[in-house]
Amino acid sequence: MNIALIGYGKMGKEIEKIALHKGHTIVLKVDVDNANTYTIDELKKADVAIEFSTPETAINNIYKCFEAGIPIVVGTTGWLNKLEDVKQKCSEKNQTLFYASNYSIGVNLFFKLNEYLAQLMNSFPDYNVTMEEIHHIHKLDAPSGTAISLANQVMERMESKQKWVNATTNNANELSIISKRIDEIPGTHTVTYSSAVDEISMTHTAHNRTGFAIGAVVAAEWLKGKKGIFGMNDLMG
Repeated sequence: MNIALIGYGKMGKEIEKIALHKGHTIVLKVDVDNANTYTIDELKKADVAIEFSTPETAINNIYKCFEAGIPIVVGTTGWLNKLEDVKQKCSEKNQTLFYASNYSIGVNLFFKLNEYLAQLMNSFPDYNVTMEEIHHIHKLDAPSGTAISLANQVMERMESKQKWVNATTNNANELSIISKRIDEIPGTHTVTYSSAVDEISMTHTAHNRTGFAIGAVVAAEWLKGKKGIFGMNDLMG
């Protein structure tokens, strides 16, 4: 499979390593030097693009792939306020988009646990739910896309939570997400339910970026021959 890597930072380099190990070919690398100059014709040499760039450039990269007619796997977060617009354009142009806030298999299992626990805890209003996410100092968005996904899952299942805030809050209707940026930590997410008598916490800790890279490459492989809008739930069945 020929792959275009849009975003060639630490994640892009990790994805390249995994892709080459699996026998794929990298036909285009987009980094700070050619981010504004790479062409549609260059994209057309690829069977699929994998996009891990910045929140400011992600949407333009996605639309260029739609124009080139190649499927795109997107891992950039921080642009989700435009996700519905992107999905609409994808459908209108009969193109292919795979988006996930996190490509780690472990995190997606964590998502399933989060849904189940939130459903259970909805019956016990004495418990207040909060979240904490910790990432490396280079991460450009806060809270993380993964934390937002976790928060949305909780709010869909808990009647008491109407919105999330990226701060400590005393408002019972708000879900507090505390974001920390420390050294080179790949990603840690904790969901905590606290009451006056006890506390329930569950945590996912990434030890490196490899899990995210493997998931992105597997998504690119899975996307071959498909049209439409997909995510990790589709990939994992």
